[in-house]
Amino acid sequence: MNYLYQSRETWNPPAPAGVGMRCNSREVALLQGASGSGRRVLHLPKVILIVIIIIASATSVEAQLGWHQSVGQSLINALKISEPLTFCNEPVPLSDPDVKERLERELLVSLDNSDDVILWLKRANRYFPHIEKVLKNNSLPDDLKYIVIAESSLKPLATSNKGAVGFWQFIENTGVKYGMKINNDIDERRNFFTSTEVAVAYFKDLYALFGSWTLAAAAYNMGEEGLKTEMLVQKVNNYYQLYLNQETQRYVFRILAAKIILSNPEKYGYYLTEEDLYKPVQFDRVEITANQPVPLYIVAQAANTYFKAIKDLNPHIKNYYLPAGKHDLLLPKGAASGFSERYETLLKQWLDEKEKAVYTVKKGDTLSSIAKRFNVSVKAILIWNGISNTKDVSSGDQLYIFSNTTFKPKNNAGKNETVEDTVPQLP
Repeated sequence: MNYLYQSRETWNPPAPAGVGMRCNSREVALLQGASGSGRRVLHLPKVILIVIIIIASATSVEAQLGWHQSVGQSLINALKISEPLTFCNEPVPLSDPDVKERLERELLVSLDNSDDVILWLKRANRYFPHIEKVLKNNSLPDDLKYIVIAESSLKPLATSNKGAVGFWQFIENTGVKYGMKINNDIDERRNFFTSTEVAVAYFKDLYALFGSWTLAAAAYNMGEEGLKTEMLVQKVNNYYQLYLNQETQRYVFRILAAKIILSNPEKYGYYLTEEDLYKPVQFDRVEITANQPVPLYIVAQAANTYFKAIKDLNPHIKNYYLPAGKHDLLLPKGAASGFSERYETLLKQWLDEKEKAVYTVKKGDTLSSIAKRFNVSVKAILIWNGISNTKDVSSGDQLYIFSNTTFKPKNNAGKNETVEDTVPQLP
């Protein structure tokens, strides 16, 4: 019997290490040759083909196993942090097993959210230069910039379930304490430049209070009074040894994870080119004094742009109107030239139209019936008139309604049923 055979049903050739391969009887038959050497020669190409297939399959399996292995190994390698590691020039005690484990957890959580990391890297190119400049001008550690990553991932409209808002996630009380305007129309916590200046002022005060940037960061998260209480009760003044709420216990490590990844993204597999990064926003600044609420679309038209562009550049403006008062606004680059003249012209046109767009509410009117009559939405009427509740309308009230619809009163209209003959479309 030919030495290639072990049975007529199954053939088990030597397999690469760690890989099992089996051939059925049909595959064996392809290898079978007659006892004569001539017939074996005729089947030699088939033997070679089978061997190639077997080797290729084994290689493919090994490659797949190796790929999965490399992913796990890359994560393991990512956790190997070269000492010393610092936060704001204060050492992180990686020799403490608890500290090491807490840091590794946040690194793994961050790396598991690769879409977030990619956006960190992209947005950092847009916002970090200004933050770095402000920190340097105030002689503060550069590492403080990573706090904004832990707080909001550099999203201007970020809001927490505790009411913190904006890039630096200020709660209302702290924002007001540091001079930010926060009301129904304006929320300067959303303003990148204003909130960054306030964050710097707050950092200074926290450091003066605790004498440690690590403790200052913890206080930024949980509040200075809460941290002072824990330090007093536990008789501990070291962040890494304090038992705090889970969010604050993880907080500094989340900042450190952001620092480690953003400082060396290539180590973690993120290779972004200059074209991949979001560019810093180019803009002009203008000052506007409004004697009454002015539609933002007027500002947009005067800047030769559109409503969304103005809202994106000025996220602190919460609604559709610029409230009465003095405002420092950002416009698209180049739009400041001739802006004032265009703005005054458009504002005058709007004020003229506004005088003609008055509707006096009649007895029995509802916002729904008025909206239907003028072929507009109830929401549009609320926006035009700064109304928050559909029930905040009574007979005799005057509403601004910008519509093409012409409405003429009936002949038997009473004294309290005054309406305008026409309500023109706002330009």
